[in-house]
Parts: sequence; structure tokens; C-alpha cells
Amino acid sequence: MAKRFSRQGHNKMLKFGEAFEILPDFLINLNNRNKEKLNNLSKYSGDFKDKRLIECVFLITDELKLDPLVGYHAVELLERFMIKHLEDLFTTPTPQGAALCDHGHYEDLVYEKLHEKFYLIVLSCVQLASKLSLHSGIVDNNTAVQFLHSMGHSVSKRTLLESELMILKVLDYRLNVPNPLTYVEILLEVLVHNESSIPVEHLHHLSRHVLQFTYLQKTAIYNSLLMATTRRSSPSNEQREVFVPVTEDCMLLGVGVIGVAAYIHNVPMWKQVVEELSQITGISVKSIQDFTHVTLMHITRTNFTVE
Repeated sequence: MAKRFSRQGHNKMLKFGEAFEILPDFLINLNNRNKEKLNNLSKYSGDFKDKRLIECVFLITDELKLDPLVGYHAVELLERFMIKHLEDLFTTPTPQGAALCDHGHYEDLVYEKLHEKFYLIVLSCVQLASKLSLHSGIVDNNTAVQFLHSMGHSVSKRTLLESELMILKVLDYRLNVPNPLTYVEILLEVLVHNESSIPVEHLHHLSRHVLQFTYLQKTAIYNSLLMATTRRSSPSNEQREVFVPVTEDCMLLGVGVIGVAAYIHNVPMWKQVVEELSQITGISVKSIQDFTHVTLMHITRTNFTVE
């Protein structure tokens, strides 16, 4: 795993190439958790990774001078919370809500209540993510209250605490879940451990930018990948449903992002990196190439062809 040192703000320094004995176990654990996630996807998976929402989280972390890792973690927490919270509400409606209105009206009431406090839920997820990061400043309640006030929201510290507790309870206090940036950094560590000649520091710098772009353009990129996979300009609903696990596969996203970064950095080196990533993860060379091709096409906004 990449070794982190002290830093200020975004000046996070990483040292790759430290051959830790636990590295293989760490990668296996990430792979197993990724598979477990894919085997238990909700029908709402991906619904809370809208471009505008992700951009909002990234802007908050940037404004509060938090490490980008906090932003990715906050997005994962937010989606997990919203999915679990909505499923709980719709599966077992509160007696008061069920008595007041029929099912359709009850759903409208739920969404209305969530809409009213959604900004608070988003910030609470950022707060929780910051508290789980060893390398980022913690967003305490004073900071959170000041930030919300600057956004035009008057919220008490008690309300903030209640919001955090609600998220913790809904998620059964299980907050330490891997996020896409973790996959990218661990894969880079394994990559340089296997092949020391690979300029991992340069790939890390580029990968962070590529990952952010891919996350913000997720819908468009994966839609293009689906069309390329099915060779249809209008994939069927069944094909889209089957494709959902691909859109949530963090290991595929990790190797794809590094593949794009390698192509941008040095085209002749790209094939070597892709082959190494394929051997590390078991993901086919073609799948990594397809991801690279589609993402580069969106970055350059041209019908890009990788060779």
C-alpha cells in the first residue's frame, strides 16, 4: 500500500515501491470486498452518483481543504445511506405515515422530507468521511455550522449531531468501505512492486485527474462502453440491467483509470502497463483496452482509437 507522510492541505505526498508483506493480502481483501458488493447490488445502485451530486461533494471537500480521498469516501457513504434508508422506509412505512396517506402519497411524502434535509445529509457524509481519514483535517461541528451558514442554511450543532447519528445507525456503523481512489492507489503500488521501471509517481498524478473526470462523466462513459460492448446504439433494457455490475465494479474502474493515465503519459509503455494490470487482477486485456478507448474518446471528444 502506498505509504503516506505528513502533509498540509492537498500537498499529499506518497512514496511507492515499499514492498510490504501484507500487500498481497490487502489486494485480495479489496478484490473480495468488490465481489461481495457486486453480488449484493441494489436496484438503486448508481442512482446517487449523479454528476451534479458528485460535483457538489467534490466542491465541498475542496472548499474545506480536505483530501480528495474524503470526497470519494463521502460519495460512497451517501449512496449506501440513501439506498438503505429508502429501502427501509418503503419496506416498512412508519405507522403514522401509512395511516395518513396511501402508498403513492407516502412515497411523495418521503421524498419531500428527504429533499428538505438533503443538503445536511450530504455534509454529514463529508464529516464522517473526514473523521475516517488519517491524512485529512476533520470537519468538526463548528466548521460544519459555519460552512452551512455561508451557504444560507441555519443549522444547530445538535441537528448536525442527529444527522450523523442517523447515518451511522442506518449503516449499522459500517463506514470503512473501500472507494475508487483506494483501488487506484493499491493497484499502482502492486504495479510498481511487480515492475519497478514503471513511473508510478507520474501515473499516480495523472490517475487522480482521470478518476475525477471519469467519476463526473460516469453516466456518459459507461453508456458509451455499453454501446461498444453490445455493438448497439440503443441497448435494450435487459442489456442495461445486465450491465449494471460493470458500472459498479471498482476493480475495473481502477485498472481502466490507470490504463488511461498510462496512455496519456507514454503510449509505448501503455501495453506493458495494461498487460501487468491484467495479470494482477484477472481482468482481460480487451476489457482494459475498451475502457481506455471509451474514456479517451470522452476526454478528447473525438472518435479516438487506441493502438
